Amino acid sequence: MKQSIHQIRQLLEQPEVEQEQLDKLAGDERKGVQTLLKQYRKRQEERHQLLAMHDQMNEYERQLRSQGYHALAGIDEVGRGPLAGPVVAAAVILPPDFRLLGLTDSKKLTKQKREAFSEIIKREAVAYSIEMVHADEIDRINIYQATKMAMKAAISTLHKEPDYLLLDAMSLQLDIPQTSLIKGDEKSITIAASSVIAKVARDTYMAELETKYPGYGFSRHAGYGTKEHLAAIDRLGVTPEHRRSFKPVQERA
Repeated sequence: MKQSIHQIRQLLEQPEVEQEQLDKLAGDERKGVQTLLKQYRKRQEERHQLLAMHDQMNEYERQLRSQGYHALAGIDEVGRGPLAGPVVAAAVILPPDFRLLGLTDSKKLTKQKREAFSEIIKREAVAYSIEMVHADEIDRINIYQATKMAMKAAISTLHKEPDYLLLDAMSLQLDIPQTSLIKGDEKSITIAASSVIAKVARDTYMAELETKYPGYGFSRHAGYGTKEHLAAIDRLGVTPEHRRSFKPVQERA
């Protein structure tokens, strides 16, 4: 007796199906069965691609662990370019068996995916820390130095001391061995994790500013120099969250 379409759908919703069962379904001439089988194969191909990406993004971590390092901290920042709000850095130490398929550069993820991933990362991390440097300090020391300050603060407030740092296109004067990777959030799972939690933390902060400073649209543009934002500054003026050393704000202050 043939399985019903409903039974086959339930079978193919499983992560893995035995090849013998797939071969049997391949001979089933019902159109609905072939559609379900095609969808299953597509999901499997996507999963294999994500597994391959995850494996590739773990290469630096594997090499470092083989050299005797165990507390590998990934560090990344968000918010260098905006006209308002803080620059935010995060440091994350992940367990060796951490797996989160699809984790990559936070800018490549949807808002919903970032938020879901951020919760998983924070829950499963060995340690994580998020630090912010605000507009007044950015104006005082410049954005490059403020970025370094935020990164150092994130490292120093980890509750587990790292023995190696993986950084996204940055080097820090610290007595900890480190590697700086161009586009590190696409090459290292640990840097990608820090990228995601930093991005979510900053977006949350900027959304909260919407209540404090209504009319600027902070929850939409996150402080970047959009036409909407520049028009709001012209209309409402400069807030304490604006970076007065940045030219578009300076011209309107």
